[in-house]
Amino acid sequence: MPQQPRRTHTGRTPTTARLPRGAALVAGLLPLALVTACGGGAEEVAVNSDPAKISAAPAAGVVAPAKVEVIAGLTGCEADIRIEADELRQGACTTADGGYLITTFPEERLKETWLDSASVYGGTYLVGTRWVVSGEPETLERFRGRLGGSLRELRGTGSGPEPGASPS
Repeated sequence: MPQQPRRTHTGRTPTTARLPRGAALVAGLLPLALVTACGGGAEEVAVNSDPAKISAAPAAGVVAPAKVEVIAGLTGCEADIRIEADELRQGACTTADGGYLITTFPEERLKETWLDSASVYGGTYLVGTRWVVSGEPETLERFRGRLGGSLRELRGTGSGPEPGASPS
């Protein structure tokens, strides 16, 4: 008789990593270095934040906040869950659009804390209610039509000048 997978006290199988409180926010940022590029200054810049230009994402047909699996399905991916913690859930996807991370949060304030921490890496993020997708800007722009949200560009705290910046 085949044996059932061993379950933890939370009812989950041990194949999903479980991180202590607080560690998930830090661990959730580590893969960002692989997906996004670092830039210059430390300020946050909103991109395409004009409400008239933000898609209502009719293709989504769901009310946010969504689960990692729902967002992944809308982008044509079956997410590989990398982090499952009280503060966030994160899944990695690779499709013809490229590689990207989907992160969801149980509270809006945790998303904002995560984005503040992500600002050291820089990059562009597709941000919705209690979720963030990180990847290449072109990929995020395509997903925006399906998911809604707005694009946010975070400027990293790298040591060099911003690409394309002219010296003063």
